[in-house]
Amino acid sequence: MAAHPGGLTAVETRPAGTPAGAAAPAVSVRDLVRGFGPKGVLNGVDLDIAPGEFVALLGPSGCGKSTLLRALAGLDHDVRGSGVISVPDRVSVVFQDSRLLPWDSVLGNVTLGVREHDADARARKALAEVGLGGREKAWPHQLSGGEQQRVALARSLVREPQLLLADEPFGALDALTRIKMHGLLQDLVAAHRPAVLLVTHDVDEAIALADRIVVLDHGRIATVRPVSPAIRSSTDAAGHEALRRDLLTALGVLSAAGVEPTHTAEPAAVGH
Repeated sequence: MAAHPGGLTAVETRPAGTPAGAAAPAVSVRDLVRGFGPKGVLNGVDLDIAPGEFVALLGPSGCGKSTLLRALAGLDHDVRGSGVISVPDRVSVVFQDSRLLPWDSVLGNVTLGVREHDADARARKALAEVGLGGREKAWPHQLSGGEQQRVALARSLVREPQLLLADEPFGALDALTRIKMHGLLQDLVAAHRPAVLLVTHDVDEAIALADRIVVLDHGRIATVRPVSPAIRSSTDAAGHEALRRDLLTALGVLSAAGVEPTHTAEPAAVGH
């Protein structure tokens, strides 16, 4: 299990306890607290993610979604916090923007930070998997937004992550490109089998991709819902609609009676 660098108060990172004969979770979070100054953002979060499981994280703006993801990535050394986090050794992060280096080629961006002798061969394979075989010498500005995100996915895959953290990776794409990227991500996850935590503000995206959906509210886990394959593929149309309404109600977009409250903010607000 990977240990995050120091810099946090009273934070320990250790392998999760494993009962005899049981597989350890890929991610284990216990009593996680994060805050900025006197303000609490995460207020005692407990979460396990199994190896190969795809979890989507929903919640209103400011509920702590991106804060939780950054904690798992070890990117929050300068914030106040406590708790226990256990993550695998190989963790990759995909952000909303591709974060490609404009002065480097597609191949150079994918191999960035990879030290193995076969880095180029692995990068070419990853680019082929995301549909960009033959574009190794292209520059980032020559790619569309969707293609740039494909490069970002290839950069994550080349590291063979045991945990893939995705912070609204398709939020800046148009609707048609997002649908295509959903299918690509599903294929890549099926092939590589990392555990995945996807932060999203899109209920339909969460249902289409996840095995389990977690709703954060006021820094705590408020709702957890499994997603069956039939619901995920919309084969079970009634179950799909029931889960969608349940999640929208948990998010405050719908009232318990199924009516949209007049005071509720736009549901697409991004949480941090």
